[in-house]
Amino acid sequence: MGHSHSHTHLHASTKDRNLMVSIFLNIVITVAQVIGGLISGSLSLLSDALHNFSDVLSLIVSYAASKLSRQKASINRTFGFKRAEILAAFVNAITLVVVAILLIIEAIKRFKAPQEIESNLVIWLSLIAIAANGFSVLLLKGDSEKNINIRSAYLHLLTDMLASVAVLVGGLLMKYYQLFWVDSVLTFLIALYLIWVGYDLLKTSTKMLMLFTPDHINIKDVVRAVNKLPKVSKLHHVHIWNLSDHELHLEAHLDLNEDISTTEFNELLHEIEELLHHKFEINHVTIQPEFNKKDPKEVIVQD
Repeated sequence: MGHSHSHTHLHASTKDRNLMVSIFLNIVITVAQVIGGLISGSLSLLSDALHNFSDVLSLIVSYAASKLSRQKASINRTFGFKRAEILAAFVNAITLVVVAILLIIEAIKRFKAPQEIESNLVIWLSLIAIAANGFSVLLLKGDSEKNINIRSAYLHLLTDMLASVAVLVGGLLMKYYQLFWVDSVLTFLIALYLIWVGYDLLKTSTKMLMLFTPDHINIKDVVRAVNKLPKVSKLHHVHIWNLSDHELHLEAHLDLNEDISTTEFNELLHEIEELLHHKFEINHVTIQPEFNKKDPKEVIVQD
């Protein structure tokens, strides 16, 4: 257990450090792009700066949530702040969508009245942004695959790196072909992509906040598996939800087909926990045992 705790603490410290490096890089990029966008007159550069600023906010939210999620539980907070990272992902998803809508409005306005843009500055700043965001993306990629909070920050950075690539392409087209309307079109496309990734993250985090059954869990399969165990009559009144990325909870009533002792039930409960953990990755089980109790026996009971 000591080794496991030490490994978890080290991993958390590395995750926080990577977030801090990403925050610093994005502050530098944002300031540079705002100045460059104002000097060059490039809307796509300013829109990229706005997206970078949202990255800074999202990374700060993710960092704070990461710190909070490790605080110990207390009398008043029996789960601690384990859901802070899900809430952070929800907030970050909303900011992605809001920023995208603002970019679309500005892109339409600028498309109607294209302006000449200093393309050299746009090209150099977009190259710097690609390098910095690319480095941040690599830092967070590993943790993004197993933590929804880090995934929300990772998506902010990944979309911003792609946006910078689009800005670079636009800068080159403006420099060599004087196609200044490309600036608005690229801004519009960047915004559409932000809405797409933001909506997916918003949907996932909302499901977790609303305690919906995770998509990969089929409750009927869970019930069938438990009902096959000896002494079990029926698993019913079932709730399955994610407390956090790493905690999947099941709460249910268990109808027994005989009046067993507490010792026998403990053995049965251990079987159920092993089954649910290995087959469905459910790692926290709360079972209410019943025998000849007159209550609703549906799998899902509407209170």
